[in-house]
Amino acid sequence: MNRFALLTFYRSLVRHKLYAALNIGGLAVGIAVFLVLGLYVRFETSYETWLPNYRQIYLVEATNDMTSGARAAQNTPIALWSAIKRDLPGTVGTRLDEQGATVVKGGIGVAEKIGLVDPDFPKVFDMPVAEGDLRDAFNDPSNIVMTEQVARKYFADTDPVGKSMTVIFGGNPHVYRVAAVLKDLPKNTDLDVAMFARMVISEDKAGPTYQSMHQWNYFSPNTYVRMTDAASARRFADQLPALVARHAQAETAEDPGFTIALSLQRLTAVHGEAAGQKLAVATLGIVGLLTLLIAIVNYVNLATARAGLRAREVAMRKVLGADRMTLARHFIGEAVATSAIAGFVGLVIAELGLPLVDAASGLSLSIAYVGSQGVLLPLVLLVVLVGTVAGTYPAIVLARMPAAAVLASARSPGGGRAGTYVREALVVFQFAIAIAFIVGTMVLVGQTRHVRDADLGFERQGLMLVPSLGNSSLNDAQRDTIFHRLSTLPGVVGATVANNQPGGGTFTSQSDVPIPGLPGNGPSLRFFETTPGFFKIMGAKLLAGRVFDPAHPADVDANRLPENSKGNGNLPYNMVINRTALTALHIPSPQAAIGRTFTGPDSPPRTIIGVIDDMRFDDPRTPIAPTMYDYVPRDPKQAIAMLRFTGDAKPLLEAARTVWRQDAPEVPFDAKTANQNLETYYQHDDHTARLFTIGAVLAVAIGCVGLWGLASFNTARRTKEIGIRKTLGASSSDVVKLLVGQFLRPVLIANLFAWPLAWFAMRTWLAGFDDRIALSPLFFVSATVLALGIAVLTVLAQSLRAARSTPAWALRHE
Repeated sequence: MNRFALLTFYRSLVRHKLYAALNIGGLAVGIAVFLVLGLYVRFETSYETWLPNYRQIYLVEATNDMTSGARAAQNTPIALWSAIKRDLPGTVGTRLDEQGATVVKGGIGVAEKIGLVDPDFPKVFDMPVAEGDLRDAFNDPSNIVMTEQVARKYFADTDPVGKSMTVIFGGNPHVYRVAAVLKDLPKNTDLDVAMFARMVISEDKAGPTYQSMHQWNYFSPNTYVRMTDAASARRFADQLPALVARHAQAETAEDPGFTIALSLQRLTAVHGEAAGQKLAVATLGIVGLLTLLIAIVNYVNLATARAGLRAREVAMRKVLGADRMTLARHFIGEAVATSAIAGFVGLVIAELGLPLVDAASGLSLSIAYVGSQGVLLPLVLLVVLVGTVAGTYPAIVLARMPAAAVLASARSPGGGRAGTYVREALVVFQFAIAIAFIVGTMVLVGQTRHVRDADLGFERQGLMLVPSLGNSSLNDAQRDTIFHRLSTLPGVVGATVANNQPGGGTFTSQSDVPIPGLPGNGPSLRFFETTPGFFKIMGAKLLAGRVFDPAHPADVDANRLPENSKGNGNLPYNMVINRTALTALHIPSPQAAIGRTFTGPDSPPRTIIGVIDDMRFDDPRTPIAPTMYDYVPRDPKQAIAMLRFTGDAKPLLEAARTVWRQDAPEVPFDAKTANQNLETYYQHDDHTARLFTIGAVLAVAIGCVGLWGLASFNTARRTKEIGIRKTLGASSSDVVKLLVGQFLRPVLIANLFAWPLAWFAMRTWLAGFDDRIALSPLFFVSATVLALGIAVLTVLAQSLRAARSTPAWALRHE
């Protein structure tokens, strides 16, 4: 655009301030939403891309009977990498086993996470080093590597390299020498570990860890391999079935029915495997794109509606020698200039809105202007693209206007029926997306509220969980003392111990239950170890039979008693099952289950004495697993204290912390309410719902701005028509009904497209939940009523102003 074109553009903006504000404002909001949601999508899809060779790193995933047909597990047997090293020499890889650890500082135990790895870890994960040498750090089992944050915590401002520190995990203290300090890991990583040490494989067959390190049915570490290219990865994956066939069953003799299948997953795709993660990111990306598209449509609609006001300008330009191509370039240039202004305003809005988005998403997003992550160059390209796309159709409409007809006419042309139909079609498109967004917002909010308020099968209120009772650094005497003191704290009305808790985060085990008369090892049931009072404390609902009672010796799983630890594990005992286990065990009803005994060649006789309703300890997306409950007289290995309390949780938490530090100060204290522990399951969907709602509200607002502008221009063009109608007897209410009805027509038509779109999208999203709401017609009807109400309020003021004009003034209006 030359300076004369820029001057014309400036005069156009100044002369038609309302039009300029609507166009620039709509585009700015659309660009801002697109930028912010684009930042979110880029962050969520950038996990592990900070590693120099991230494209070459793969995670080995496992599927077996313990995954219950769900997606592949990201953790694998410890024995897997040992087999790969023996059978596939030259493969570069490592295990990474995250474990809870304790570092004592000032006499108080501090909880940390340590990652146990193999010597080739630095060859796979080339992490940035601040101090020391990472390359050979794990050749020595006495070395430890930590991040800068951990180094500052325990060594202050001194150089930690070469210094010693004691880390307690697995119930034993380990003295390490600091070999290197890593730069703090970025936020876009799932490597939630701050310390790394060498994994030591025990070869002592009598040792407590030998089985878990050499048998294939113990899943713990993640196994990573580094491949030079995709072809190498495919060849490696093709060799895995044969490797499994050679080792898995032969090295897991105690579990003859054990099976496992292995697959490879790119490291950058692992983050997206979290339940609902990939769909949420894709959904928010689409919301950002559609909001921008609505803003572009808004510009096109207003530009074509206003085309008649510039008809004489176009005609004069043609008389003075301008051809269609010149005019089209001019008007596209104006659109790009408008887009540029909107881009700047949108960037300002995005910067101002980031704190709100961060609060809604739980992230800390920031806008970088230059560099590989900078937005300036993409924004310039976006501005040109948006301006070109938005300006092309209006430019064609304006450039095609016949000069002679326009100059001979007493009125500016209005575009005729074709122009009206195009504008109505664009309004239909805008409101189809807007109504679909409204439906989506209602469903997302309804589902997130449902999972928070749903009956989980137990009483989640007034329940405190203390998983640190299972810390391996505690001995039995400490554990008994602490549990007794916790159970007698003010406000505690009951206490029990189990090896699992609502909110997960614990090791889960499964056991095959052979069904008499059916071949095979039977279904695999998850099993929980419980102690006296578990079902009462949890508030479980008994469907049939009874729960465990210390008065019945047969209830006790005697196989888990210390005196029977060296036996064959086939002593009979009673069990309680959940409702889902009835289906797995082919039992028709809870009553029919009572007294049924299940046994097999390699499993003890187990008799069902009770059936409880399902208790959902896992996230709402995961189906409830068939579960059996064992009864043990002493605390299980992964002991979790559960305290039923009344009143406020904060004083109880502080009292429990005081008790803990008096009896075991060097062991980190960890306690949460059940609601706090379950919160991790709900946060991601809450964040998605909030971001979706923000995008949807702004998209609807842009659509309403466009509808308001269109109503303003259309009523102004029909002023003389309204005057004639009133002269012929029409009342103001008749005129209002006519105008409002005509503006609501495209909104009503939009429902024909919005409802199927929203139904398909929301059905797909809800299908990811095991516990979900019904896709009620009320969502669709409510969205339509709300959209109509918004549209009526948007155009009503314009319609009333036009209807109240006097016929004499209207007939003289040009």
